[in-house]
Amino acid sequence: MNILITGSAGFIGYFLTRKLLERGEHVVGLDNINEYYDTNLKYARLAENGINKNSIEWNRMLSSSKYGNYRFIKLSLEDKQMLMGLFRKEKFDMVVHLAAQAGVRYSINNPDVCIQSNVVGFLNMLEACRHHAIQHLVYASSSSVYGLNEQMPFSVNQSIGHPISLYAATKKSNELMAHTYSYLFNLPTTGLRFFTVYGPWGRPDMAYFLFADAIMKGQPITVFNEGKMKRDFTYIDDIVEGIVRVLDKPATPDKEWNALYADPSGSIAPYRLYNIGNDNPVELMDFIREIEKNCDKHAKIEMKTGEKCEVQTTWADINELAANFQYRPSTSLQTGIKEFIRWYREFYAIEQLEMVHM
Repeated sequence: MNILITGSAGFIGYFLTRKLLERGEHVVGLDNINEYYDTNLKYARLAENGINKNSIEWNRMLSSSKYGNYRFIKLSLEDKQMLMGLFRKEKFDMVVHLAAQAGVRYSINNPDVCIQSNVVGFLNMLEACRHHAIQHLVYASSSSVYGLNEQMPFSVNQSIGHPISLYAATKKSNELMAHTYSYLFNLPTTGLRFFTVYGPWGRPDMAYFLFADAIMKGQPITVFNEGKMKRDFTYIDDIVEGIVRVLDKPATPDKEWNALYADPSGSIAPYRLYNIGNDNPVELMDFIREIEKNCDKHAKIEMKTGEKCEVQTTWADINELAANFQYRPSTSLQTGIKEFIRWYREFYAIEQLEMVHM
């Protein structure tokens, strides 16, 4: 298989690229390496997969020095002409579209950037897939699409008509756009609603990373809504395993789908939606305590009121993913946090602090 992974310099993209390379797939990674967060981390991920930072140029294909079956190109999804040219030349079999402008809060103050990347960029991707006989497009959606919905756990069978951030609205838009292309052009698409992915090489803008970084440096951490929040934290290895299983089984029309009782997770078109999470929401303060334990330091906590754009609780109903792909996450929170802190210390060269006994 020749597989395109967009957002390959990102957190999930890095691990997915490695997973597919190690099982022998031919992979092209694509990323624009924007400055939403520290680009040094993005370049370091690329370097781990054999892509030299100093050789990267816009729209230039590079071969990996580590994997003979991996190449990388720095390209913007908004550049439709270059994207179409890439598809014409490479003749991809499948696409995993992870690239997006992330950030619930970021989307409030930067709506244009969010729309250009997440809507215009996604449209260009759909067009490229449509015109080049892609066998399966798997794309990243988000748990944020559930918005004001308070029916727990969140299920893909529920309506998601009330997003509370522009970021969430763009992800809902992606799902609607994908269905249109699946219906009109018989393009198999599967959307995965990710639930708070964490682990080594993670994103510095995510709460767990911000907490660990501040705790290690003796700085205060900001906790919203008095800490009365829950998140369905999902370890990166479990996420990648789920993506690969989904990728290997292209979406097909649901023969039992009934338009009178329209299930939003399926269709008469080759279109599916799944939650991909841990099905085990954790209290935010318990999560912070686990980080403290692994950092050997106590957090200096500054409590603040909640923000309107933040969903207070996330909880993934993963029954359909389990039924169709035998997917079950296996990494405990204790193991996941331990692995993240181990990586953090190594990457940032922070020596483990010794407990001082009085």
